[in-house]
Amino acid sequence: MPARTDFPGVLELLTHAVESVGGAERPGQVEMADAVGRAIRTGEHLAVQAGTGTGKSLAYLVPAIRHAVEKEATVVVSTATIALQRQLVDRDLPRLAKALKKPLGREPTFAILKGRRNYMCLHRLDSGAPDEPEDAQLFDPFAVSRLGKEVTRLREWASDTETGDRDELVPGVTDQAWRQVSVTARECLGASRCPIGTDCFAEKARAEAGRADVIITNHALLAIDALQGYQVLPDHDVVIIDEAHDLVDRVTSVATGELTSAMCASAARRCGKLIDADVADRLLEAGDGLALIVDDLPAGRMDALPQALKGAIPAVRDAAHACISALGSDRKEDVEGATARKLARTLLDEVHDTAVRLLEAFDEDQAHQRDVVWLAGDKFSSNPRPPALKVAPLGVAGLLRERVFNLHTTILTSATLTLGGTFDTMARQWGLPPGAARVEKAPGAATDKEAPSDADTGPKWIGLDVGSPFDHQRNGILYLAKHLPPPGRDGLASSTMDELAELIEAAGGRTLGLFSSMRAAKQAAEEMRERLDFPILCQGEDATSLLVQKFSEDVRTCLFGTLSLWQGVDVPGPSLQLVVVDRIPFPRPDDPVSSARQRAVEARGGNGFLTVAATHAALLLAQGTGRLHRSVTDRGVVAVLDSRLANARYGGFLRASLPPFWPTMDPKVARDALRRLDAAAPA
Repeated sequence: MPARTDFPGVLELLTHAVESVGGAERPGQVEMADAVGRAIRTGEHLAVQAGTGTGKSLAYLVPAIRHAVEKEATVVVSTATIALQRQLVDRDLPRLAKALKKPLGREPTFAILKGRRNYMCLHRLDSGAPDEPEDAQLFDPFAVSRLGKEVTRLREWASDTETGDRDELVPGVTDQAWRQVSVTARECLGASRCPIGTDCFAEKARAEAGRADVIITNHALLAIDALQGYQVLPDHDVVIIDEAHDLVDRVTSVATGELTSAMCASAARRCGKLIDADVADRLLEAGDGLALIVDDLPAGRMDALPQALKGAIPAVRDAAHACISALGSDRKEDVEGATARKLARTLLDEVHDTAVRLLEAFDEDQAHQRDVVWLAGDKFSSNPRPPALKVAPLGVAGLLRERVFNLHTTILTSATLTLGGTFDTMARQWGLPPGAARVEKAPGAATDKEAPSDADTGPKWIGLDVGSPFDHQRNGILYLAKHLPPPGRDGLASSTMDELAELIEAAGGRTLGLFSSMRAAKQAAEEMRERLDFPILCQGEDATSLLVQKFSEDVRTCLFGTLSLWQGVDVPGPSLQLVVVDRIPFPRPDDPVSSARQRAVEARGGNGFLTVAATHAALLLAQGTGRLHRSVTDRGVVAVLDSRLANARYGGFLRASLPPFWPTMDPKVARDALRRLDAAAPA
């Protein structure tokens, strides 16, 4: 069949799509769609900052679908949150596929693809191979334990589900129960060797994705596809990364290794019946020795390998290697034996490889180290965790450059990508050279800084800020409490509490309080309940989704909380007219990864604080202050009760990362504005 020569353009398709779904075109959406289409054509990477309300999903989906249908190619869309995945798969794509069917000549197809662990493994269920051999009784339908009941319920669900997707199981089950009926990619026998391979849920999902025009996945699976030595995602030539501000953290999380004595014990038990008992016992003993040592070590980052671990970690490494050697190569054997061998080898490889990585992390000087090592766990907390040695990459820029940007045309988008008024900060973290080939900005956008002319060599990319449909300067005030004392370590000061109470009183409730710690959120909630008549909700007192719902439904209610509220609250209308930030959200000084990254930058002669800590804070501040405007009619005040944002030298960098609110340092101006809004808002 000859290729069409009258294929409709991106903007023509966008107009048709918007009209079909009953919306209205927005200038930023049109500009973004045109830029995405151009990037796909030219192969130049594109970073797009698109404020809330721009309609960015449609702006990248329309050119992506057009490319996929015209070229018979596949486009991957990666997101950070389940909520956005669901929005794309359940709402945006079905409507868009129907709208574009006529102009494209056929209905575009789409599929969602998750990691193998998210799908039930029928062979694992059929073989009854539990996570630990001694737990085999859990597969007894008469088991009385909660875990046994959950697994029994999973058995029943297996005959009803068409997808085997964990997210479709309502109500859900615990992670421990799900592990009994699922496998990782490394544990899988493979469709050709598995006796139930033709019915495999994960293989069906992957096959469906391989036939789709657009595949929706997540940053974690995108990272696994880049990190592993085998292909996880079907062949594709374009990657669109939504919620790109979260990409580095998600990739870092996937690339983080862990070693515990429990892992050693589990690996030893898995291979216990497959190799000589003495060899397996050696790994068990090495794990016991590791446990004795880490129990006596303080939690936190390790700048040098403690003397005691110089013997314990090599002992684990060597014992795991001995078990792997004893297992030998894959054999032609019965399926049950092959399954047991695969499960054992997977955990043995993880133990061995992590031990090797832990030892190699200390080989280089600080300026050239690639990994950071720390001991996690708090045996003295109310919810004690066993100690775990962890190792994470100091940066993922090289990985992303080599395995993503060098292989695929990549579009990165989010409402918050320009930190300090430029894309360069995020670009460095992604592995793109600072200074885009050209930086374009919409009127009123934050990116006023010109790109340097002597940009580094590397992948070519364009930065584009299409602005926001919200008039931040007319509809929002940024109040900087310059007169307050800098925050200390002993909780919120009395003067800060007074300021908070006066602001909430002026707003008539309607307040989202974003705090840097749960301790501060609880302290503020307790005191405000004593001083004010408004309902005060605090994160942790109920499911976060229910708290947000209550906050949204009662305009006089206030909601206080920490990290997940900085990025996860979408409450348009009069219920939210005041966002309060208690302090600049710098990473904790004892955070092992950020502190090690900061030190590494300084060892190379850079500004570690600005590069790492201030960047982290700028991103969270931009996300948090963005909670104020969720629709074009929203009005309100963002109050930052940390005077450093007004007074410190780095304050300008942080303020340049925020939406362009009208600024004031006068508390009376902020309170008067809130009173006017309260009086005008519906009760």
